[in-house]
Amino acid sequence: MVGPVRPQFVLFGSSIVQLSYCNGGWGAILSDVYARKADIVLRGYYGWNSRRALQVLDQVFPKDAEVQPSLIIVYFGGNDSMGPHSSGLGPHVPLHEYVENMRTIGEHLKSLSDTTRIIFLSCPPVNEDKVRQSSSGFFSELVRTNELCQMYSEACLELCKEIGVPAVDLFNAIQRRPDWLNTCFTDGVHLAAEGSKVVVEELLKVLKEAEWKPSLHWKSMPTEFAEDSPYDLVAADGKTTLNPSEWTFHRAIQWD
Repeated sequence: MVGPVRPQFVLFGSSIVQLSYCNGGWGAILSDVYARKADIVLRGYYGWNSRRALQVLDQVFPKDAEVQPSLIIVYFGGNDSMGPHSSGLGPHVPLHEYVENMRTIGEHLKSLSDTTRIIFLSCPPVNEDKVRQSSSGFFSELVRTNELCQMYSEACLELCKEIGVPAVDLFNAIQRRPDWLNTCFTDGVHLAAEGSKVVVEELLKVLKEAEWKPSLHWKSMPTEFAEDSPYDLVAADGKTTLNPSEWTFHRAIQWD
């Protein structure tokens, strides 16, 4: 393990988490926003539902770990919400079971430490036409609809109110984007860069508004090794140096 030890932010979920470093993904953006402030750790599993998450929960988040995460961002629901397959196989999880699985995940994570914070992401919408085009010939009886996505999203949000976990309503947040059907997805399901921007915007709102101590919003967190140095770039006056530790001008979006 390398030092110094930074706060650890864990992204735990299915493919929207695993692919969050692809295509201008939200995981990659968070790694940039929190550079020298927190370590972003990826625990994403393509195709998984909440049942499979429960199977590994103790392994991914052991209660006896020497250091516990400062923040865990959780996303499951897109695969759970798929329509059931006639064979009984596949990722579908009935709505009531999904809610209880997410409750178990939330309660387990809350028990890790008094300072471990949690945010759930609700099920986003899909581009149904694009899903049909992308999956034709590869999958059997693939049922992904926005009616189902909305049901699972709303159930997740209601659960979060019950157990006191902040949540991001991705189902509605993405649909507020202009031309969201064509700009927010790569294949109708997984997020393109525009969709990932929505995730980051909404997460940063939650982090900024949360009354957590210490705050986990990036502007409130210390920057590692941020002291002035004579080895920094020399300023125009030729006598002083410029400390670049807090520079953000390289970002196409100046995140709040």
